Amino acid sequence: MKLNLKRPLAFFDIEATGVNLATDRIVEISILKVHPDGTELTKTYKINPTIPIPYETSIIHGIYDKDIENAPTFAQVAKEIADFMEDADLAGYNSNKFDIPMLMEEFLRAGVSFDLDNRHFVDVQNVFHQMEQRTLKAAYRFYCGKEILNAHTAEADTRATYEVLLAQVEKYKNVDWEDKEGNVSQPVVNDVEGLHNFTNLNKPVDFAGRMVYNNDNIPCFNFGKHKGKTVVQVFEEEPSYYGWMMNGDFPLYTKNRLEKIWNEHRAQKYEARRQAKPAAPKSEPGRKPTVDNSKPADTDMLKMLADKFKKH
Repeated sequence: MKLNLKRPLAFFDIEATGVNLATDRIVEISILKVHPDGTELTKTYKINPTIPIPYETSIIHGIYDKDIENAPTFAQVAKEIADFMEDADLAGYNSNKFDIPMLMEEFLRAGVSFDLDNRHFVDVQNVFHQMEQRTLKAAYRFYCGKEILNAHTAEADTRATYEVLLAQVEKYKNVDWEDKEGNVSQPVVNDVEGLHNFTNLNKPVDFAGRMVYNNDNIPCFNFGKHKGKTVVQVFEEEPSYYGWMMNGDFPLYTKNRLEKIWNEHRAQKYEARRQAKPAAPKSEPGRKPTVDNSKPADTDMLKMLADKFKKH
């Protein structure tokens, strides 16, 4: 079978120096771009992260400092990657929590624009975990009846992710699923928008999960003392919270989304004040308008007043 696509779907996998979105860097990214007609294009990039790769991380993905010392930095290939993925929806395994936010951090550091607002995101892990509760290796064995060769290399994991999604769509066709509220549906469909809705049940604002959309599609904080409150409500109650987050150790994309909400909120407040401001009184016929000839107090004026009223 093939996926029912309205536009390209880019499966991608990232290997990095670690899992901290704010401080770690990409060392390898592989992208498998599947077009609506079924044609496929694959691009894989080794990346010099400009920071050392911890030994314990290298053991997992098999990429050591010497392997990428002559590779380009992300900034040098960022525009090429963005152009390759520009017209595509995005898919991956655990991509909503790691790959997409890590990629956005790198794009922001490189100063390369990559808009997520009008894309669909299919996280294959979420389909799997919500239907079977396993890992990629187990998913590949369970759905495809095969073992991943060269596991933990970006290209092998990307290919396995693509094959797992194909098998999931086939296996769960017309299969009922019950959500936490008891609603029954058949959510695993051969449609990217439907898969996007099913694999983004938490509706993150920033992918790192610091902010999520509530049932009314309003951004809310999802951590700390303001968890559950709308972002705008916190801006009104504690404006300094915005400054604290913008100066704190939060991912750049989280800050980017927070700043957007802040600017939209300020613009709405300004417009509301402008519309509520009373109009200037009209002049009566035959009456000259009052002219305010007063001047702002300067140093000489203040000295004169002090001399006039000082005690003798």
